[in-house]
Amino acid sequence: MTMLLLWEQGISYWKVGLAYAFVGIGVGFAGTPASHSLTGSVPVERAGMASGTADLQRDLGGAIMQSILGALLTAGYSSAFAKLIAGSPQAGQVSDDVQAELTKSFSSAANTAEQYPQYSDQIIGAARQSFIDGADRAYVAGIVAILLGAALVFFLFPRFRREQELLEEYHDTDVAAATAAIG
Repeated sequence: MTMLLLWEQGISYWKVGLAYAFVGIGVGFAGTPASHSLTGSVPVERAGMASGTADLQRDLGGAIMQSILGALLTAGYSSAFAKLIAGSPQAGQVSDDVQAELTKSFSSAANTAEQYPQYSDQIIGAARQSFIDGADRAYVAGIVAILLGAALVFFLFPRFRREQELLEEYHDTDVAAATAAIG
């Protein structure tokens, strides 16, 4: 949320640091309880499997979300830059090839700006603004994904009482297995 609200062209370092501090705090507060919840909610003989599953979920989920958010950023960048080109007084002078290069990526726009030094400031400014517009789309999608995840957890996961009952059942199973192994 901090990135969505505070990030803009020429952002100061403290705002970037603040955003990443919030990310770190969030991971710190959520990561350990989530791992404990996953590994603590299964019988002891399956704790290793639960730990591996937790790692897989975290890595795969992160990779999928990173891909989705990256695609949204790229699509948002391209769309925003195309709109800026269309709204420009020189829009008729921009060839399809140049427009394709400008909307492909920020680095392609920077390379195009080097080829057309008379328009360099406008191209770089438009690329920066388009990147921020694309990033805003990705941030909003990320926030929506977080809210959907929170709603799923709230409505579909067992309530505390039911979770405690499950943990007691697993504990009883573990005690019975240990007793049978000893005696």
